[in-house]
Order: sequence, then structure tokens, then C-alpha cells
Amino acid sequence: MKDKYVIAIDGPAASGKSTTAKQLAKMLHYVYIDTGAMYRACGLQTLKQNISLDDLDSLAEMLQDINIRIEYAAAGNRIFLDGIDVSERIREADITRLASEIAIIGIVRDKMVDLQRKMGENGGVIMDGRDIGTVVFPEADFKFFMVADVKTRSLRRWQEAKDKGENLDLAAVEAELCWRDKNDSTRSHSPLRQAKDAISIDTSAMSIAEQVAYIYQVIQEGKKNV
Repeated sequence: MKDKYVIAIDGPAASGKSTTAKQLAKMLHYVYIDTGAMYRACGLQTLKQNISLDDLDSLAEMLQDINIRIEYAAAGNRIFLDGIDVSERIREADITRLASEIAIIGIVRDKMVDLQRKMGENGGVIMDGRDIGTVVFPEADFKFFMVADVKTRSLRRWQEAKDKGENLDLAAVEAELCWRDKNDSTRSHSPLRQAKDAISIDTSAMSIAEQVAYIYQVIQEGKKNV
């Protein structure tokens, strides 16, 4: 029986995977690797260096030197770009859309996948994203694919923004999620799709606590088979 596992949680935006992954990591004493934050940091770097996403040469040069670091903190992981804490900045609306756009670029995904594999090569990690179980770690010990209807996901994202003091239009949030779903699932490089051996979980009617409890139970029961 292995001591440390690689756990992959994939799914569309606002399906609950990130919050669930963070809480599972605490329960299991694992490292949570926020792959979405890595793409957001890449997007922010293009803004800082005024690089067009069409300029593949400049993007390649940027990726050679980019320094992304994820540090554990009790209140939530902190993301550092070139030594600067950008945890709040990368969650802003302009970076959210930019991250989805940059994530379809092959050289960017290749670089991020390489970094993610190095982070998880010794196990004891939980990663969530769009292609963790299909591309980054196709041999992950446990794979989950979380979904929820777009109305539920839109309300969740709207409520999150409201709790932060942001005043967003619910219809606009839903339109943004629909755009991201299409962008993620139709891109040519590492599209969003469920791995054949992943366990599908519809979280539409589930609380975060229920999601965490269910996945934790599956992992505990499945350990003897890994």
C-alpha cells in the first residue's frame, strides 16, 4: 500500500472542485496545488510585460524565466510571481478571462504541465483543474470529475463575489461561465473532458461538506486497491 497518493479533481469552473480540494488537502495533510492559479499568474505576467497572446516568440521567452511559487498558508495558499504575492490580483475579473485565453496556448500548457508534474512527482498532492486526470497525471491514484448545472454554478460564483463586496450581474456571471465552458471544452490542446476512469460527481445539490465527505470516503475505501 502506498503512503502518499496523487489525487486529481477536474471539472468546469465553479463546480466546487477548488474549495473541495483545499479542504481535502487539510484533512489528508496533503499539498494542494492550485493549477488554475498558475495559469492566472501566467496571464498576469503577460500584462506586466505587455505581451500579446499572439506573439508566441515573446511568450516562449517569458515562460523560460517565469517564476511561480505556491506557498502553504493556513488561510489558503499564497501565489507568488517573481517573488511578489499576487494571490488577490490574479482573482480579479480581467485576469480570470485572460487565464482562460492563455490556457489554450500549447506552449503555455506544456510549461505548466511540466511544472505541475515536478510538484507532484513524490505524491501527497491534490490538484484540481481541467486536464489533471487526462494529461498532467493520467496515472493518478484517484480521479474525480465534478460537475454542476450552469445556473447553480453561476449563483455560487455570484455569491462568492458578493461576499467579497463585489457587485456583479448574475446574468453576466452566467454568460461568462458559458463562455469559459465552451472555451475549455473545445480547445485543441488539453480540452476539458472526463477521464474514463474518473468518478463523476454532480455537485448541484451538494454542499461543500458533503462533497468533501464523499471524496474522502472514496479515498479511504480505495486505499487498499492502490
